[in-house]
Amino acid sequence: MKLALIALPLLMLCAPPLAAKPADFARVLADPARSADNRAMDEGRDPADVLDFAGLRRGDVVADYSAGGGYYTELLASAVGAKGKVLALVGPRYYKADPWDKLRAAHANVTLIVSPNLDLAPRSVDMVFTHLVFHDLFLPPRSGETPPSAEHVLANWFAAVRPGGHVIVADHAGPAGDVSQIAGSLHRIDPAAAQAAMERAGFVLEGKSDVLHRSADDHTLRVFDPVLRGKTDRFVMKFRRP
Repeated sequence: MKLALIALPLLMLCAPPLAAKPADFARVLADPARSADNRAMDEGRDPADVLDFAGLRRGDVVADYSAGGGYYTELLASAVGAKGKVLALVGPRYYKADPWDKLRAAHANVTLIVSPNLDLAPRSVDMVFTHLVFHDLFLPPRSGETPPSAEHVLANWFAAVRPGGHVIVADHAGPAGDVSQIAGSLHRIDPAAAQAAMERAGFVLEGKSDVLHRSADDHTLRVFDPVLRGKTDRFVMKFRRP
């Protein structure tokens, strides 16, 4: 009996962190601290299903890469819980103080990093989460700018994600062809090209989700076209760092 009593707490200490459940995401979405603008985007983004597919665990450290206005940052922060952490990586061009001040006031586990260099430290995160920005890695450079190459960014992710950790890639589906040209003109990427780039970097495809598939989109229009905005066909992939 004494051995059993000793073993129980040891098993509890060794148990993996609990995965967040869809019911948890429903509570996250209902958080009154969320802005009206973010709530308005929920219907087209199906965030509960995306987060469920991601397989977040309580206590995870997640990097929200190119986090924009923090739509997913606050959802990730709630999903990983108080013992988890979210690194919100934002380029200076896209940083707006007011929404981020409000978000960080509501979520103490969010660390905001505003920098032209969005590199992560080696083995510092359990997951890199990217939403509608993966194609940006392949954009033609703007005049006077020398952004890091896609190869550099993906190599940094591979170094930053702990073995067994994951990268979630959700983006606008595009046609096959010149990846840089399509990213620059349509702001899309061919899912096969995205997968190939991740696999060249050393990641292993673990799963795909069609939760954001929209059959009415034929991949020929820019994602900002008023006819299509918010209704694009999107893919979601989960990659593992061996």
